[in-house]
Amino acid sequence: MDLQKIWKAALSEIELSVSKATFQTHFSQSELVSLDGAVATVGLPNPLMRTMVESRYYSLVKSVLDHHTGLNTSVIFTIQTRKNHLSENDSGPLFAAREMPTMDVATAARKFHIRPESTFEAFAVSSSNQIAYAAATAVARAPGSAYNPLFIYGGVGVGKTHLMYAIANSIISKKINARVVYCMGEEFLNEIVEAIQTKTARQFKQKYRSAELLLVDDIQFIAGKQTAQEEFFHTFNAVLREGGQIVLTSDRAPAEISRLEDRLRSRFEGGLNVDVSKPDFELRVAIVNLKSKAMGLEIPTDAAQMIAANNTDARAIEGFLRRLSTELFTGKTEITTDLVSGLLKGKAGVPGQSGKTKRVLPQDVISMVSEYFNVKPSALKGPKRDRPIARPRQIIMYLCKTELGLTLGDIGGLLGGRDHTTIMHGVDIITHEISTNQRLRTAVEGIKNKLWV
Repeated sequence: MDLQKIWKAALSEIELSVSKATFQTHFSQSELVSLDGAVATVGLPNPLMRTMVESRYYSLVKSVLDHHTGLNTSVIFTIQTRKNHLSENDSGPLFAAREMPTMDVATAARKFHIRPESTFEAFAVSSSNQIAYAAATAVARAPGSAYNPLFIYGGVGVGKTHLMYAIANSIISKKINARVVYCMGEEFLNEIVEAIQTKTARQFKQKYRSAELLLVDDIQFIAGKQTAQEEFFHTFNAVLREGGQIVLTSDRAPAEISRLEDRLRSRFEGGLNVDVSKPDFELRVAIVNLKSKAMGLEIPTDAAQMIAANNTDARAIEGFLRRLSTELFTGKTEITTDLVSGLLKGKAGVPGQSGKTKRVLPQDVISMVSEYFNVKPSALKGPKRDRPIARPRQIIMYLCKTELGLTLGDIGGLLGGRDHTTIMHGVDIITHEISTNQRLRTAVEGIKNKLWV
């Protein structure tokens, strides 16, 4: 592949997704250094620039590279030194001698689509999840021998995925080049279909069956899908045979997953099955404190308790805290109980001043954004990527994630079957830009206000 051509096309798309100042500051001196298989190495001129782009724009860079290469890329950012003199006719590479990229744990985790901030240290423990936490830490200490597979099940927002990520982060911290494979059940299914259509089944099998740590989120999605279950059965056996560790999550226990093949159910039940319950009030307060600290928010004890009392799970708490953080950017100088109370009165399912409650559905978000930007809902769900359509679509992703607490898979299905990395990219874009883009912030706040009225 022509690296310069790919990167030029990628930069053109990135330029449409960020402000002019951001593009000039962060991307004007960037370069696609190499593309080794599906691993893309992007060069930046100094350590500060590398840190900024990696922490803020990883999802965006990955998404555009996926689009222009047709691969499911993993992106590594490295420091490169430009040549001092480069003539117009110089056809050589833009950078001088390439430096071998060095990865820290966070970079390695992102390579496998693992959130580096989801660690055991950042996980609040109480009676509702202590068994799952203990099992997860045991697996991280002795992968392949403690509990295999480890099957964690429970409702939305109880911390299943966090524990899965924490296992991966712990293992990667000990072995930076560990062969980790993470995917969602729906993604596993989609990759099988693509492998069949593109005649790349061999590469698909090699990817999954060679894993030292195989993590599958929402495994219940393969139930009833004959080809997916057949392939996962053989993948499961291959990973265990080679001593690899398997960790699965689901919204229900194996015995309760309808249309799951008996041979898979038997294997899932052959390890440790542990449920995670909804967090109690004390745990929710701890979650508020942990997440607010990670987001740089100082929340008084009484305000933290108010948030915990009105949000029933970790995902809802995180969504509310992001909303609270956004509120501070609009001019509020500190977090008070009055500010928290005012926001809670507009929150779905929480009594407002009228004493009534309101339930906001995902379709309401699409309708409101469609009306606000004068774009047809069908266009927002369609394939077009033009900025007048892409930006409202990203706002839908952001609101569905932060306000309604939907999973990335659910949001993708809502918007025409987009994969979770695209949704993550959209959420990240709005999250980062809302703090500096007054016009975007006004639009998002206006839509939110209409939603909760």
